[in-house]
Amino acid sequence: MKKYFAFLLLPMLLLFSCGKSKSQEANIPNGTHKIKVVEFTNAAGYTYILGSENGKEYWIATRETPVEKGEVLYFTEAMEMKNFKSKSLNKTFDKILFVNEVSSSPSAAGRSKKDVLSSAHTVIKSGTNAGVSVEPLPGGMTVKEIYEKLKELNGKKIKIKGIVTRYNPNIMGRNWIHIQDGTSFNNHADITVTSKNETRKGETIIVEGVLATDKDFGAGYRYDAIIENATITTEKKS
Repeated sequence: MKKYFAFLLLPMLLLFSCGKSKSQEANIPNGTHKIKVVEFTNAAGYTYILGSENGKEYWIATRETPVEKGEVLYFTEAMEMKNFKSKSLNKTFDKILFVNEVSSSPSAAGRSKKDVLSSAHTVIKSGTNAGVSVEPLPGGMTVKEIYEKLKELNGKKIKIKGIVTRYNPNIMGRNWIHIQDGTSFNNHADITVTSKNETRKGETIIVEGVLATDKDFGAGYRYDAIIENATITTEKKS
């Protein structure tokens, strides 16, 4: 009798399990990716994952997190970087997606593109004055002058001296720097800089790079002004 009962119960369990799986698949939100982990490695606080989705393989990177080969993971929108070089892995990826977080559940998968950028480098609001003051650079510009002449300066190389108020290294292949010089215009007191050069908070630096205005990284996340691919010189203390 027990064997007969077990024989009847097995198909019911299989049917329930199958139905649950199909229900989970049906509940995957739009824009959610489902990947199977082919391989992974951890380096410098990140987990790099080679995932397979619909027969195609591609790399993603997320904050260091425990994963297993063969595990199924979910994530939502991500920031795509091309020709990204990871110094810690000594490897260049033709294309890689930076994902805020991955999840084993489709309903808890990641956040939007805006959140990815926001977590990657916390942005100081332009109106937040750090109370610093520096002597203007001869032949250079000030924060005030930059914001006064945004349209005129867009796409042009400029120089500015300022104090580093925030420094986030090696985010998406660049160092993200915020500087202030004590001047402001229309509640803009700082300017963002991206560079391959290193610095640190509190240093006085001279920045030279191309100014981009109304720079949009997607998802409504943009800068009124940003100095890109800048060279940085640290001013020596007297």
